[in-house]
Amino acid sequence: MPKVALIMGSKSDWPSVKGCVDVLRKFEIEVEVHVASAHRTPEKVAKFADGARENGFEVIIAAAGKAAHLAGVIAGHTTLPVIGIPIKSSLMDGLDSLLSTVQMPAGIPVATVAVNGSDNAGYLAAQMLSLKYPELAAKLDAHRVSMAEKIEEDDAALNAELA
Repeated sequence: MPKVALIMGSKSDWPSVKGCVDVLRKFEIEVEVHVASAHRTPEKVAKFADGARENGFEVIIAAAGKAAHLAGVIAGHTTLPVIGIPIKSSLMDGLDSLLSTVQMPAGIPVATVAVNGSDNAGYLAAQMLSLKYPELAAKLDAHRVSMAEKIEEDDAALNAELA
């Protein structure tokens, strides 16, 4: 079974990242969720990232706000794919978090989703894992079909209302 880690810099980030867990569980991807801070618990973050592959993780998702260095610090300690979720804070509507997450030096990439884009972090992790797990690719394909069908239903319903 595919396994993903979701690390958030603060427990207060949970409402912003819960959607990611929901998406991963929808696709039957095992997910472990932890709180660890790049600044307040740097040794814990480094230890987790250093041992992530050996602990069976295949993708790490990191969510943080303000000086959002968590994803970058994790990426500096592992070659596993790291997905960053910048969290909207009270400052700059999350632009500070976005820039802190996405602006990485060459060779230490962090795939970054939109500010508070936790659902897409889950979908991106599922897509990455689908390269190894064909059954996951089939579930993603089916999900795309159901999204398209929903749009067609909405279009028909709207046009029926307007007629």
